[in-house]
This record gives sequence, C-alpha cells and structure tokens, in this order.
Amino acid sequence: MTRCARERRVYYVEEPIVDADAKPYLELQRHDGVTIAVPHLDRAGREDDHLRTLRALLLELIAKERIHRYVHWYYTPMALAFTSHLKPRTVVYDCMDELSAFAHAPAALTRREAELLRRASVVFTGGQSLYEAKRGRHPNVHAFPSSVDVPHFARARQIDVDPPDQAGIPRPRLGFFGVIDERMDIELVAAVAAARPEWSIVLVGPVVKIDPSQLPRAANIYYLGQKSYDQLPDYIAGWDVAMLPFARNDATRFISPTKTPEYMAAGKPVVSTSIRDVIRPYGQQGLVRIADTVGDFVVACEASMADDPIARMRDADAFLRQTSWDGTWTRMRHFIEAALAGAAASSDAAAAG
Repeated sequence: MTRCARERRVYYVEEPIVDADAKPYLELQRHDGVTIAVPHLDRAGREDDHLRTLRALLLELIAKERIHRYVHWYYTPMALAFTSHLKPRTVVYDCMDELSAFAHAPAALTRREAELLRRASVVFTGGQSLYEAKRGRHPNVHAFPSSVDVPHFARARQIDVDPPDQAGIPRPRLGFFGVIDERMDIELVAAVAAARPEWSIVLVGPVVKIDPSQLPRAANIYYLGQKSYDQLPDYIAGWDVAMLPFARNDATRFISPTKTPEYMAAGKPVVSTSIRDVIRPYGQQGLVRIADTVGDFVVACEASMADDPIARMRDADAFLRQTSWDGTWTRMRHFIEAALAGAAASSDAAAAG
C-alpha cells in the first residue's frame, strides 16, 4: 500500500475498535503516505448498529476527503457488510489467507467471499497454494507470493547489540516473529525446547485467539510480546536460527509466510515445517531446511548453525534479487489498470446502448 500511495491516495480501513463512550468516530493516522482509518464504535451498540455506523463513517470520510473516483481493495470479504452500498470504479480482492479455515471464523465468511468473487474484477492471492484454490472460482486470478523489503531486514546483518529484553537470553537462540495463534505447532516448540534445554526459544509477537495458558512454558522458552515492524531487525540479529514452526492443519494449508524471505534477508538460516509454499520454492532450492518431527527439527537446526554463513547469504541474496515490493506493486498496478479500462469500456458501451 505504501508503494501504491506514491501514485494515488490510499485509505486503509482497519478493523473497528469498540471503545467509544459517546459518539462513534473515525480516527485518521498517516503512515508512509497511507491514511489509516480506525473506526471507534459505541460500546453499547449491537452488530446491526455497528454496521450502520461503519457505513455512515465511510460516507463521511468520502465526503470530507473529496473522494470521487476510487477502487475498492478488499483483504477480507467481511468488509462487504459495510461497503456494499458504495460505487467503486472496480473491485480488487487480495486474498492473503483462507480465512474460513481460521479459528472462530464468522459463519457468513464463505457466503461473503462468494459475493466478493462475483463483484471483483481482479483477484490476487498471497501464494501459489491459494492461487490453485481460487483460480477455478474467478476468471482473473493472479498469484503474488510474499515479497520483502530487503534493505530493512538486511540491517540485521550489521546489528551487534541486543534489545534490552533479549540481551540476557542465553545462546544459541532459535527465534520466531509473528502472530502466535492456532497456526503455531506449540507441541513441536515445547518438544524442541525439552530436547535441547541449552538452546533458547525466542517467540516475538502477540498471542491471538488461543488461551495463553495453553502455550508451552519452560525455562528456555521466552515470550517477548509484540514488536513494531521497525524493531524486528534488532531482534532477529541476535538469533542463530530463524524458525517457522507451523502446525499442519486447515489454517496453514494455504499460507505463504512473508517472514520466510524476511528471515533470509536478515541473513539467518531458516528451519520450517512442511508448509507447501515454503517447500516451493525455498525448500526445493535449498534455501530453507524442512523438518516436521522433533528429531528432524533438532537436526535441521544443528545443521543450520554449522552452515557457512557467507555461502548461505550469497544464495539467499541471489534469490531475493528476483523479488521486491516495488516489483509486486508494478505488476499489480498493471492488472488493476486493465480492470479499470475494461470497466470504462463497459460503461461507455452501456451508455451508447
């Protein structure tokens, strides 16, 4: 979105926060050219009230910001509930996950996605597996596997001072950053920590949708909480292995973890469970070690720590030169402009008829 914002105005509507004691309002924040709109809704309101309020807040935003010709870009089909009354020039569905497979997914999600696929002119998927799942449901689907801001994460290669909350953790360290939820194989994490008590397991990120009491606890497992995007290179710089300990379940069947190339850009060896979009292409090209059992995961981590870091980073850099967010946006813009041209042609034909 920051790349898109270099060329046009971008308004990113966040999930609403139910915390308003009086009148609901829309909080606007500016970040790298993107306007982030955070709805604050009435605590006493019901779901129908909240949807009416969201519709009204968006209409106010469009009027106040004098937005006349716009594209709708959806990351979740559930947003249709409060945007279906608007009249965009075209609709983009950026399908980053199979959300219906996540824990506590709304019952209406599948129906909403079917509606969004009918409305969308172009569909992007966050990985090859998702593309294969969606390509039969829409005539204009394109895969966009995770890209990476290489300079941002490559900073980790030059950092030699730990953040205060990581500085006292013994090495070697096996690290993970990201949301800690039902997608993480917590049994695997616990078993690796038990198998190698001299290793430290460092987990950076918020705990979401699972009971924190269910998380593995051990003297060598450290939960450091959520960090900002800007802070991530500071933490990964102090790891010896970067992990992707994902469970193999419905929620991970179609994921394409963005952190895979981010770990590589940071110069770290990566060990992952057998997630399809990690196996292809990273595992197949020898850039990431794949292991599912506790024994195999431990062996893979040991082999990673024995790697020649210069050779590993050379191979990673060669791969990463093929991808960038700038390149991703350039390709996406091409498909969006084609959709806009098609919509304009259809409108002209309808007017002429």
